[in-house]
Amino acid sequence: MAVSDLTIGFDADDTLWHNEVIFEQTHERYRALLSRYHDAATVDRTLFVTEMRNLELYGYGIKGFTLSSIETAIELTRGRISAEEIRQLIGLGQEMLAHPVNLLEDAAETLAALAPSYRLVLITKGDLRDQERKLAKSGLAGHFRHVEIVSEKDAGAYGRLFRRHAIEPARFLMVGNSLKSDILPVLELGGAGVHIPYHLTWAAERAEPPPAHPGRLFTVQYLRELPDVVRSWAGK
Repeated sequence: MAVSDLTIGFDADDTLWHNEVIFEQTHERYRALLSRYHDAATVDRTLFVTEMRNLELYGYGIKGFTLSSIETAIELTRGRISAEEIRQLIGLGQEMLAHPVNLLEDAAETLAALAPSYRLVLITKGDLRDQERKLAKSGLAGHFRHVEIVSEKDAGAYGRLFRRHAIEPARFLMVGNSLKSDILPVLELGGAGVHIPYHLTWAAERAEPPPAHPGRLFTVQYLRELPDVVRSWAGK
């Protein structure tokens, strides 16, 4: 297989830059704001149910999370939440949107090492404007041949991406922290995946590990290990 025929896809959130820690910090403040109404477990459980119910309407991202958090607060307080408290919830969302982009260790160096030899594609889901903002602030955009911001990352979405960019699944390697969104759909289509677990995983992104796929499924702990995996995969 010629190196020039190989494409490496990268997830963005919690693969190249930190994201879930921002949500967790906001969750802590959200629980504190509602603590006089309900315990933390009830707040977390109710918010997650609301987010899942609204996912089809709002999609992924901070804006949808903020709307769901307001709806949940109204429900849990039986409408007693004040306008000032709602203003605070809106402020939490705005702070998240303005948060600096903090790269994971070795992200920039790893992309710089791979970009000259492989076609790199960024594949992320979420709010278009927010994801574009984070990519611009990351300083990583120049390494990618294509950028795809999609509403969902499933087999159908990857299949459309493959057709649009003339990518053969057998020549595609996806790198990401989510088994559900980054690895399982690509394996289903005949591609390969590198799972790099992040220390926090949103409940909606959790999935059981797939069976072994020798030569097509790899797990590493750090991005700096990726070039060795790519060389092994490319040379098989």
